[in-house]
Amino acid sequence: MTEPIPSNHLSRANYATIWESVARAVPDRPAVLADGRTMTYRDLDDAAARLAGALQSHGLRAGSRIAIFMYNRVEYLITVYAAYKIGAIPVNINFRYQGGELAALLRASRADALVHPTSLGQHVRDAAAHVPLPDLVLAVPDDDGPTEPGRPFATALDAEPLDPQPLSPDHQIFMFTGGTTGTPKAVVWTHGNLFDSQLFSIYGSLPVDVPTDLDEVTRIAARTDLPPTVTLPLTPLMHAMALFNVMNTLVLGGSVIFLPSARYDALAAARTIHEQGVTRLIVAGNAVVGPLVDVLDSPEGAGLDVSSLTTVLSSGMAWSDELKLRLIAHAPGSTLVDIFGSSEGGPFAYGVVEGPQDIPCRPRLAPGTVVFDAELREVQDVPGATGVLAYRGAMPLGYDGDPEKTAQSYPTINGVRYVMPGDYVRVLGDGFVELLGRGSGVVNTGGEKVFPGEVESALLEIPDVTDAVVFGSPDPLYGEVVTAYVVTVPGSPLTAAEVQDEVGRRLAGYKKPRKVFFVDALDRSPSGKLSMRALRAQVPDLEAGQHS
Repeated sequence: MTEPIPSNHLSRANYATIWESVARAVPDRPAVLADGRTMTYRDLDDAAARLAGALQSHGLRAGSRIAIFMYNRVEYLITVYAAYKIGAIPVNINFRYQGGELAALLRASRADALVHPTSLGQHVRDAAAHVPLPDLVLAVPDDDGPTEPGRPFATALDAEPLDPQPLSPDHQIFMFTGGTTGTPKAVVWTHGNLFDSQLFSIYGSLPVDVPTDLDEVTRIAARTDLPPTVTLPLTPLMHAMALFNVMNTLVLGGSVIFLPSARYDALAAARTIHEQGVTRLIVAGNAVVGPLVDVLDSPEGAGLDVSSLTTVLSSGMAWSDELKLRLIAHAPGSTLVDIFGSSEGGPFAYGVVEGPQDIPCRPRLAPGTVVFDAELREVQDVPGATGVLAYRGAMPLGYDGDPEKTAQSYPTINGVRYVMPGDYVRVLGDGFVELLGRGSGVVNTGGEKVFPGEVESALLEIPDVTDAVVFGSPDPLYGEVVTAYVVTVPGSPLTAAEVQDEVGRRLAGYKKPRKVFFVDALDRSPSGKLSMRALRAQVPDLEAGQHS
């Protein structure tokens, strides 16, 4: 991979301003393909302008927060675009949340509007029992359910389109992350800083000079001699990796494709790559790539050609060498990029595979990344050293409304500001590192972060449960799976399936323990602490006992 593109004064731009300019240059080019329909750049811009007009008529303006509780749909992108047009802030909400979790996010974000599909309407109604809903609620019909509370999304598109407005590069973009505390935290980007951080992702693989003004950005997007960018995000737009790459695609005048279902369908994905000539695929490691290559290796996938893929990007979870080799066998001209970053910023390192010669894949530090030891000395050039990753470059402002946590994750060291989420590595030499994991106990399962204390609280609400501990144990597909040790009252008939069901009634499905072990007691210290290393080490024996 080439060196990242240096920042320039174009980083003072705003995404809505860029997209509006691109739409004027290529109005009839396909922008979004979803649900059997194609929206041109003119269509997308008009829909976003009309929604922006409706938002403004309801009193929303720069700095207003618009919660999006939705899986990947064209309406998600329209809402993001409309928010940008008025300087408002989209708020990403995990569509797997239950009512109580949704309520907590609405409260934390101080949302001024909410957009959701009718299939998630019951969760919205459940949330309304915990927190007042925003005055403006829009429902996208995707089943036969009622739009209440709220009104149909389409009615907002009847508004008069808002003319392009002067927009600031300092307008904000939120990415909510559970982080290591379990409390939702919004990482705050400005449009200018985010665009600056994405320059390599946007232009690094193209035979063009780096644009330095809006006219050059528009001219590049309008060129017909450059390789097309056709992006299929298989991961949700609620995650930064998918959203930012979709945003980048629109900067390039490319096309974005959404699958028709919230549930991941690997066969539908393979067919879409084949039929639409997808060039850029957004995945989440083994959990997404595994089912995809299984389909491609099966009789069902025998006639499907995915060789149009030029780039496959993954971030946030384990992606095994075996699956990389199987995928690249079907797309031999593609580059597989394993990005090691976080919602807080980065990227910190890349693992790049272009063929079998790149296996085993080892992450290499990105320019701008250093490794600090415990004394805050740079040790990225010291083979064998262990330390924490830190990145200096374009980064977020910090966490919304949390200066203390901002100071922790974005420290200034020797006069330089860094982002340091707490990921530890061992230095291998020549820029390569071995990832050791985050210093906290957060469980990263299938790209989703799970805070053990939240799950433990749910477990302790179950009748008969007297003690519990939750942690992550290794898994070849998901990287880690949520694992629970549960202590019950003597003679309790409680089963593992019942424990999982009870947690699922309180929390999102991915937070349910996939492994549940009943134990007589937890060996806590006088202060209540447990040896997590010892607990993890017992998992194989307990699993063997379950199957003996």
